Amino acid sequence: MSMSLYIHIPFCRKKCVYCDFYSVKYDRNLVCAYVDVLCRQIEVLDDNFSTVFIGGGTPTVLDVRLLKKILIKLHRVSKDVSEFTIEVNPESFTREKADLLISEGVNRISIGGQSLYDKKLRRLGRVHSVNDVDRAVTIAVSAGFKNINLDLIFGVWGQNLDMWKKELNRAVRYPITHISVYALTIETNTPLDIAVKRKQIIPLSEDITANMYGVAMEYLKKKGFYQYEVSNYSKKGYECKHNLSYWNYNEYIGLGPSAVSFKGGVREKNVNNLENYIKNLGNKKGVVDSTESLSPVALAKEFAAIKIRTKDGINFGDFRERFGLDFLTLESEALTELYREKLLKYRMKNKVKIGLYLTKRGFLFCDTVSSSFV
Repeated sequence: MSMSLYIHIPFCRKKCVYCDFYSVKYDRNLVCAYVDVLCRQIEVLDDNFSTVFIGGGTPTVLDVRLLKKILIKLHRVSKDVSEFTIEVNPESFTREKADLLISEGVNRISIGGQSLYDKKLRRLGRVHSVNDVDRAVTIAVSAGFKNINLDLIFGVWGQNLDMWKKELNRAVRYPITHISVYALTIETNTPLDIAVKRKQIIPLSEDITANMYGVAMEYLKKKGFYQYEVSNYSKKGYECKHNLSYWNYNEYIGLGPSAVSFKGGVREKNVNNLENYIKNLGNKKGVVDSTESLSPVALAKEFAAIKIRTKDGINFGDFRERFGLDFLTLESEALTELYREKLLKYRMKNKVKIGLYLTKRGFLFCDTVSSSFV
């Protein structure tokens, strides 16, 4: 079974109003100290990984010297890597950094554009402009990247359906191979959450957001972007292998504060405090904050909740072979209701149910389906 590696770079120039990922404000001393302990962690990894993903935070907030230090250390564990992704923010992505990434084996770029309207970017608290997104795509292509993703967020207050259509139209004109579209989520205790509770911001209705999602599904398909997961669309052959590894419930190692590892049926989450993370590693102490050992049934149910997010859905034969359990029996109660609500459809062969997948309506209410399985 393939193993993946995730590395968290927990620094940002500015925190976005909607974000609840762990990050801190950029501080040169903290950055240098963190890169030092991170490199020491990479040195003792005993796995060779099939995919590597550097995310954040903002990985490209690091300067060229520090990025290079991390990438060189990764050589020893990325010999068999088929996909090596790094997230880049448009304002901090330069040609010098792009050339470095290419030279050190990175073969996939994920651009955190989020919007192609400047006003919407300002609402979200982003520090870049649409021109910066244009420039980032140009840099990536000119440096030699063939596999480029663009992130977009929809369902933002003040946004309407026509604006969203224009964003999608502009996005597909870029020479990119992958588009991730995420509905704006109001996470607890974020500045956005506080503003909504104070009625300073009025969120869009669920109906409008659902219509935006439906538009993305139809439009991107017409433009050659195949939907292979709830939020992800790609040209054929450019599906994100790292994310597919997660959705196929393969094992992974996570480095960095708040990062999660999953191996041998055990999930470990690192402390979500950068200074404690650095201090503990410096004192040769552990950085794991919590550990969870999943039972065979819990593993099977969690797999189902994740796998159903993909376009292919769940194959009953594969499920039985992997977990020794009959899916229809295990989830009989949930399936009755979900099927009645037209959220799921069975895949048939010779009049026998061999699997199931989300309907178009099911994609709209994927979180409901997933939570029903666990």
